[in-house]
Amino acid sequence: MPELPEVEVTRRAVEPQLAGKQLTHAELRVPALRYPLPQDLARRIGGEPLKSVGRRGKYLLFDFGCGHLLLHLGMSGSLRLVPARRAPEKHDHVDLVFGGTALRLRDPRRFGALLWIEGDPAAHPLLAALGVEPLSRAFSADWLAAALADRRAAIKPTLMDAHLVVGIGNIYAAESLFLAGVDPRREANRVSPRRLDLLVPAIRKILRAAIAAGGSSLRDFSHADGELGCFQTRHRVYDRAGLPCAVCGTPIKAIRQGQRSTYYCPRCQK
Repeated sequence: MPELPEVEVTRRAVEPQLAGKQLTHAELRVPALRYPLPQDLARRIGGEPLKSVGRRGKYLLFDFGCGHLLLHLGMSGSLRLVPARRAPEKHDHVDLVFGGTALRLRDPRRFGALLWIEGDPAAHPLLAALGVEPLSRAFSADWLAAALADRRAAIKPTLMDAHLVVGIGNIYAAESLFLAGVDPRREANRVSPRRLDLLVPAIRKILRAAIAAGGSSLRDFSHADGELGCFQTRHRVYDRAGLPCAVCGTPIKAIRQGQRSTYYCPRCQK
């Protein structure tokens, strides 16, 4: 699933190309993805200029002034900027056309979402309960210590709880915990203040590095121009079970936590 870095990479690619341009046509080839698609989209925003493209967690927000398009890429979705006349392929379900350019949503599993919101998007049920942005100033070691005080679940699945912190998916939780030297099995409320002082900047460093590398392309994710991300070549623990730790040489271990695979170094992460 595209996580915060992949969604931010997409946002940064799309906004400079489309901001200020008018939507001239919208083509919806299926009635629904995860939710029903707004079939009257062309009538609502046809001729309206796109003001900006924002991000909240893993959601993109296309601001048309009169409302917002809320987009989630789901498990396998991606956005492409293509010539408007290019014929769609099998899983190309939505085109937002801006003159000669189409923003094309491809979603093989159809777990994504495209919704029209009028009013404050932050109040929408899909966004209202989201936690703090990990790249914001609000995300600090003191804040995290207070947020974890009553949480007895393991630290890794806790970091992946979008009601606490948004956008830290499986890859980036594993890599951040390795960088901070935190055992992913440790109870969240038992991670020491010293380790939290290391963990918060580690999360920021990993997310920023992933954004700079274009995200991780493991299965379906690609950039708006079709290129792949390369952060997967820099993973220190994720998907490296049995391989030697790059720091100490100990074989990386894999366990299951919350139906997800967790990778860690049993020597470096205490």
